[in-house]
Amino acid sequence: MTAISLGLPEVPARPVAARRASRRVQVGSVAVGGDAPVSVQSMTTTRTSDIGATLQQIAELTASGCQIVRVACPTQDDADALATIARKSQIPVIADIHFQPKYVFAAIEAGCAAVRVNPGNIKQFDDKVREIAGAAKEHGTPIRIGVNAGSLDRRLLQKYGKATPEALVESALWEASLFEEHGFRDIKISVKHNDPVVMIEAYRQLAARCDYPLHLGVTEAGPAFQGTIKSAVAFGALLSEGIGDTIRVSLSAPPVEEIKVGIQILESLNLRQRGLEIVSCPSCGRAQVDVYKLAEEVTAGLTGMEVPLRVAVMGCVVNGPGEAREADLGVASGNGKGQIFVKGEVIKTVPESKIVETLIEEAMKLAEQMETDGDATGAPVVTGKPAVTVS
Repeated sequence: MTAISLGLPEVPARPVAARRASRRVQVGSVAVGGDAPVSVQSMTTTRTSDIGATLQQIAELTASGCQIVRVACPTQDDADALATIARKSQIPVIADIHFQPKYVFAAIEAGCAAVRVNPGNIKQFDDKVREIAGAAKEHGTPIRIGVNAGSLDRRLLQKYGKATPEALVESALWEASLFEEHGFRDIKISVKHNDPVVMIEAYRQLAARCDYPLHLGVTEAGPAFQGTIKSAVAFGALLSEGIGDTIRVSLSAPPVEEIKVGIQILESLNLRQRGLEIVSCPSCGRAQVDVYKLAEEVTAGLTGMEVPLRVAVMGCVVNGPGEAREADLGVASGNGKGQIFVKGEVIKTVPESKIVETLIEEAMKLAEQMETDGDATGAPVVTGKPAVTVS
């Protein structure tokens, strides 16, 4: 049987820039920094003390592609739940600690894969670094120094007047130096700000002054649409310069949405193996079909397909045939019908009412052929049969 070679290259195909050289940190089963792929993180929204609900949300995040998850630990009940959550989670769990240093030790003892500390709001944090470094070293637990614009150390706010890039970087490097004094370097750093321009500059400065792996984030990015734009702009700028080892898209939306956006950002930069990609025109006066509806129905019909497949849904005869020919599977629509392309060749012409159904059928054939030929990069080809939505 002849193997079908899909047009999308394996990732990284042509990275936008050489990755910044950083030291490598092991967060549970996930390597961060060095030559490890950029990983995608999120944070649970449940009360950590509700172990069942937290594990359920972690399972949902895992299914969506999340690789590392962070859980809040503001109370003793939350700290008491960490051991069970860390043991039962399918992905590494990071404990998120604010205000109370005692919970840092609790998280380390509980077996969390890493601990995130916010030096700006933990009481007498600097005085506890020796003990934290000792405990973390004994248990092999990495520490993320997470500096946030909204909770910057008051001394630095007085020095700089506000949370400038220089203030964020100085805070992070000062705290890292305290750990270094005690021989602890199993560290990653974040310097988050809600303004992408300030955030980008802070990470650029930080990347130039240390070799620790960096976790990227635009903090308080906002609702889904605004937060997606802010994160895509900031991450795109930094990752295109090789800066960044893990990312978290912070949205006022369900955590799974953060993972979807994060994965798409990495795929768009060829930093992650691409899955299903829909190429569709924005529509214009030349379109002879409802491209919006057609693209939505094809996308819905192929939900769950994970193979690296590019599907072009085009609505006119100007760019349509060319785009459809370049994709693995495509349609060029017009005059109430659509030409269906597979691997650059027209295989049939169908009525407009049959376009969605035909594209889904052909996509399934390609996916099944890839699975048969072992071209699905070891990942499941389809999670359940895609639902066919035909008008």
